[in-house]
Amino acid sequence: MERRVSARKVAHRRRIVGSLVAPGALGLAALLATPWSNPGSPATTATALTAAASDACYDMVSIAVAGRGDTPREGTRMLVAPDGTRLPASYSSDYSSPWIDEVVNAPQQSVGGGSYAAVYIEYPANMNSYEDAVNAGVDNTETVMRSIHASCPDTKFSIVGYSEGADVARRVAMEVGNQDGQDGAYEILDPASVVGVVILADAGRNLGGGPFPGAENEFRNPDGFDLAYQSAQSGTSGRGALPGTSGSFGALDGKVASFCSEGDLTCSAPENIALLQLAINVGRQLNIDSLQKDGLTPATGQDLAVVLGQIALAAFADIQSQDNWMQSDETFLDVLVKVSDPAYKPDAVAAQSDTSAGPISSNQAVDLVYLPAKVRNEIIGFIADNQNTIQVAMSDPYQQTLGEGTGHHFDYWRDANAGSGKPLTSAQYAAAWLTHLAQEAEKGEARAAAAEPSTAKLAAASTTETEATQVAPTTTDSAKKAQLAGNTVSATTTSSPAPTTTVATTTSSPEPTTAVEVAAEPTTLPSAPQAVSETSVVTTTAAEPSATTESESPMTTTPVVTTTTPQPAAG
Repeated sequence: MERRVSARKVAHRRRIVGSLVAPGALGLAALLATPWSNPGSPATTATALTAAASDACYDMVSIAVAGRGDTPREGTRMLVAPDGTRLPASYSSDYSSPWIDEVVNAPQQSVGGGSYAAVYIEYPANMNSYEDAVNAGVDNTETVMRSIHASCPDTKFSIVGYSEGADVARRVAMEVGNQDGQDGAYEILDPASVVGVVILADAGRNLGGGPFPGAENEFRNPDGFDLAYQSAQSGTSGRGALPGTSGSFGALDGKVASFCSEGDLTCSAPENIALLQLAINVGRQLNIDSLQKDGLTPATGQDLAVVLGQIALAAFADIQSQDNWMQSDETFLDVLVKVSDPAYKPDAVAAQSDTSAGPISSNQAVDLVYLPAKVRNEIIGFIADNQNTIQVAMSDPYQQTLGEGTGHHFDYWRDANAGSGKPLTSAQYAAAWLTHLAQEAEKGEARAAAAEPSTAKLAAASTTETEATQVAPTTTDSAKKAQLAGNTVSATTTSSPAPTTTVATTTSSPEPTTAVEVAAEPTTLPSAPQAVSETSVVTTTAAEPSATTESESPMTTTPVVTTTTPQPAAG
């Protein structure tokens, strides 16, 4: 596995060539996405899988959105909706990411078979047009979530995004969390169905924000999870490179983990870099893939000229819509940065303004009086707005963030520092949190199932001891997927008495390497809910010699996460 991941990353090392507005500007604009592709997706022509069915639903599904080039492609086995519609997603068993797998696959080891699944979203994941790619990712993610939720309204979701996929995850989480939901009707799905969001390299992060926005303690942990991420009470300096995408998560506040590595300029860009911010906004509207491949050619140059011309026209229209712009402190550079944001929408006054030539009005004549002061403010404002521009441009922002595997964009898999009060890497912490959420979702299903009168359930309840916990009816992943594919594979029905399950947990050293193995495969259940019977799973944990093993009560099981740390070599 390590050899495959290493080879994949070495094969994807690329370096952006050319420049835009200033030295290093194109490199900084390219920091919006990781510079690798992932051609290693499994090629299969097997029958497509059904995303969900009312009689075979997962307790929790993680929606994974990976970075640039890291997405299911043509030939990968994809999901289909119950009505046969193809869905832009693939199970994590059919598509593998060398980065996000560690996070989204972790819960598989700690819950019963058929209780949890992870799916990867298919989207352009390129920079032919960054905004188009991200918007497509948002649409596809919401489509998949709606489809699963329609068939399985009790299924819980987590959303995990990295790099370009982090932008997708943020925008989806904000849209889900800020829905109106009048009369209990939601356009996407009920925000209560989303139990966690993980954003690795959050380009919409607020200035100096903590890793858990909206949580009771935004620097320590998300709400409802007692494991501390760090002992510090401060966040990473700077803010996201796309401030126009920032905002509240609404109903999802406290359920979001927004991780940012110090020095990763996609999420920790310093203030007062207006020219570079302008370059970033321009880059979001250009075909960066072509610029990276071919450099500045007549075709790419024309593309750049068109974008710059559109921004200039929008700037003049915006200024003209303001009656007192000459008297304001807003500089022309401020206007350019504002209108270059792809999310910018001109107000009604600007759209309806009369641009016809004619005599100078009295208001325009008055504005000329303020011209000297405006010019002075332009000079002062330009200097103030670019105090850190030269510093960032001279630091080789591309290399600092993405280069040769040493860039801070890859720190999320190696940023543990036990001596500074941070025992887990960001990826390990996210894996532990998702494991906890999956276990809680499974417990919730078990409690709901226990409330139904059933001879088997009553018999199982009577044999429950202090050191044993009842496990809800489960289905193995392979059997469940067969059911979801239209029951092409028969499921085996068991009627044996329900045994109990013993769970052992491990408290490990700051760098967890704990492995979990299933000693007994859960017995497959019939597809009809009325005929289900209880099964059991016995799990054992193997820890490093330094780990201390202790038994805990069933309701306080500690998430156990198996992690593999990628050795980033992208650039």
